[in-house]
Amino acid sequence: MMEIVDNRHNMSQYKQNSEDGGYMEQEEEWEREGLLDPAWEKQQRKTFTAWCNSHLRKANTNIDNIEEDFRNGLKLMLLLEVISGETLAKPDRGKMRFHKIANVNKALDFIANKGVKLVSIGAEEIVDGNTKMTLGLIWTIILRFAIQDISVEEMTAKEGLLLWCQRKTAPYKNVNVQNFHLSWKDGLAFCALIHRHRPDLLDYSKLSKDNPLENLNLAFDIAEKHLNIPRMLDAEDINNSPMPDERAVMTYISSYYHTFSGAQQAETAANRICKVLKVNQENERLMEEYERLASDLLEWIRRTTPWLKNKTTDNQLATVQKKLEEFRAYRRVHKPPRVEQKAKLETNFNTLQTKLRLSNRPAYIPTEGKMVSDIGNAWKGLEHAEKGFEEWLLSEMMRLERLDHLAQKFKHKADIHEEWTKGKEAMLQSQDFRNCRLNEVKALKKKHEAFESDLAAHQDRVEQIAAIAQELNSLDYYDSAGVNARCQRICDQWDRLGSLSQKRSSALEEAERVLEKVDLLHLEFAKRAAPFNNWLDGAREDLVDMFIVHTVEEIQGLVEAHEQFKQTLGEADKEHSSIASLSQEVQSIATQYQIPGGIENPYTTLTARDITNKWTEVKQLVPKRDQTLQSEQQRQLRNEGLRRKFAEKANGVGPWIEQQMDSVAAIGMGMSGTLEDQLSKLRQYENAVNVYRPHMDELERTHQEVQENMIFENRYTHYTMETLRVGWEQLMTSIHRNINEVENQILTRDSKGITTEQLNEFRVSFNHFDKNRTGRLNDQELRSCLVSLGYSIRNDKQGDSDFRRIMNIVDPNNTGYVSFDTFLDFMTRESTDTDTAEQIIDSFRILASDKPFITADDLRRELPPDQAEYCIQRMAPYKGPNAVVGALDYMSFSTALYGESDL
Repeated sequence: MMEIVDNRHNMSQYKQNSEDGGYMEQEEEWEREGLLDPAWEKQQRKTFTAWCNSHLRKANTNIDNIEEDFRNGLKLMLLLEVISGETLAKPDRGKMRFHKIANVNKALDFIANKGVKLVSIGAEEIVDGNTKMTLGLIWTIILRFAIQDISVEEMTAKEGLLLWCQRKTAPYKNVNVQNFHLSWKDGLAFCALIHRHRPDLLDYSKLSKDNPLENLNLAFDIAEKHLNIPRMLDAEDINNSPMPDERAVMTYISSYYHTFSGAQQAETAANRICKVLKVNQENERLMEEYERLASDLLEWIRRTTPWLKNKTTDNQLATVQKKLEEFRAYRRVHKPPRVEQKAKLETNFNTLQTKLRLSNRPAYIPTEGKMVSDIGNAWKGLEHAEKGFEEWLLSEMMRLERLDHLAQKFKHKADIHEEWTKGKEAMLQSQDFRNCRLNEVKALKKKHEAFESDLAAHQDRVEQIAAIAQELNSLDYYDSAGVNARCQRICDQWDRLGSLSQKRSSALEEAERVLEKVDLLHLEFAKRAAPFNNWLDGAREDLVDMFIVHTVEEIQGLVEAHEQFKQTLGEADKEHSSIASLSQEVQSIATQYQIPGGIENPYTTLTARDITNKWTEVKQLVPKRDQTLQSEQQRQLRNEGLRRKFAEKANGVGPWIEQQMDSVAAIGMGMSGTLEDQLSKLRQYENAVNVYRPHMDELERTHQEVQENMIFENRYTHYTMETLRVGWEQLMTSIHRNINEVENQILTRDSKGITTEQLNEFRVSFNHFDKNRTGRLNDQELRSCLVSLGYSIRNDKQGDSDFRRIMNIVDPNNTGYVSFDTFLDFMTRESTDTDTAEQIIDSFRILASDKPFITADDLRRELPPDQAEYCIQRMAPYKGPNAVVGALDYMSFSTALYGESDL
């Protein structure tokens, strides 16, 4: 192409005489310089004769000798009428010399009236058969009617014809067209012109520069046989001549130009149709891909949502833990690809809509239920179910953990109580006091009083057991039936013990009126041993009592309470020693005075050994309790470390995400350099997010460790894993959305040919009136923006009507808002040209040779195979007048491309 451009500077050599009729002056100049080849006259005579006959045969005549047959002026006038399409003055039919001169002058006057300057050419020379003058006159006619109208890039005549030849032959090997003589000697240039327009007529790759005669004859034969171009040149003359006659070559090549100009028009029409059909095929592919992706994503959401909404369990901790593991796998493995699929779906949809707008097509409306908003609503429903499912899992974990703790506590207290009640009913129903002495009766009475005191002390324990059972029921414990049955047995037994105790008390009161002797020592022992024994039982229960804590403060409270308990052990040891001394004193007195049954305490079943054993057990349990509390304290300290570890990472990731969101939002305002700069920055942020992803993964692993250690609160950070996940997904979505918007703006700019300055002006004006930075304008803001850009919108009814027309274009759905993409599309469409249905109809009409229908053969001949079949399958049969078999209606097809249809 550079070679072609450079050759334009050499074309000035052709301007001298060739376009102003100065034929004779040029001939004389070449003759003086010794450049005039005698063979030229022979070449011109043959070429000009063939050229004249190619036109005269339209009038059913021809010439044999160019010098003789034009002498009377009649065929000369006929030639001018044929090539001009006009009628000359009536010729003189006489055969005298002055008649012939008059006819030739009429021809010369007609040529002069066409603005052609005739130099040194007179009617007498033509009548006398002057060869040079006759050839000069015919050359002048050829220049005016065959070459002068040739125009290529505002270059005319010979310059334009040479530039046309250079462009058409530029891709061909061994062809370098610089002139109209030497550049054509080997015949390859003629073959290149034919192959460029009709590659089916010859195989250029088989031609050789070493076979000029074969090349020339091949080109001349094909042109005459297939292109209807007469054989105006002789191959031997061209090959043997040192410099072929350029007038003869130009005359012959001009026939090529006029023959192929019609094919060029058809090629242009075919290219336009191919372009439109290619756009339509690509749009249909994007629509099908969107439908497929949307269906797949919605089906996945439909299958997943019921699983997230299923909040049933068998009330066992292991089952809930398994569900939690499945939920984590869903978060890590199954959901991320769907997030990417959703982003890709939205990107494809926006790209499709942009391409439809740029190609002047109607907006794409997905099938019902597959709109972007439908997918967004389904996604929101999924995330809502996901959040509810996670909250339910965590609360269920806490509930079941507490249930397990309460169940074990219930069992422990119930075991102690049932152990205490063993034999109590038989003891209360015993009639042993009937044969006892007074002191024995009194002892039995005191013993019973001690029992009643013990029974009253156990009332609180029974109430605790009942309260625990009630709480297990309220929390839906899986073995509530077993708990209720055992609790009922305890309560029923407790009622029986109360009733039996009251009956025995009444019986002893009746026997006391007879028996008076009381063993004060046994009584004192019983009175002091019973509460101490009860304290020992309570202490043993407390020391082995199970507990659950979640913070260091809670375990510290238990440690402090235990330390306070240990401080009371000194007083308890004194009480134990005092009670033991009472027993020792009783034994001493009984031994000393030989009291029958005096060693046995009639007031209590407790013995000093029982108290001592329990006291020993309590002292052994204290260090075990110390160890248990210390272990739990260490565990809580480790949990505190996990809280700090998570908080440290979260407090780093959270601000980073917020900073990236702010940066991406700033780029989205479009005030940061060119679109390519914005796209580059967004790509950098996208890469930065991918590089930063390991921090997020590490935080997920820390969060999993926190959950596995049952840590539910963290006072060291306000960030939660859920908020960070949402922020991360919003950042990814924002980057992808902004990249898509910038790419669409670049596509709009490039396809519409708008400058960067125009695009920046549109963006600055849009942002100026977008006060709230929402990325859209309402109708009043848009009106102000258009006025600021130079639109004349008057404040009257006509101005309101004009603005409503604009709103119908940019907001066809009456949403009340206009996005920047829509605003940019409107501004570019106002100043650029796009393909229309009328243009496509005109293009098809050219291919159909002005017929109102087109055939499948026409389409297959002019269009690529895939696009030809595309049209054939979609065009309706033509039913108008003069229709042939297989006629297709290209008008309705073209209209459907730009309207609402099934295509």
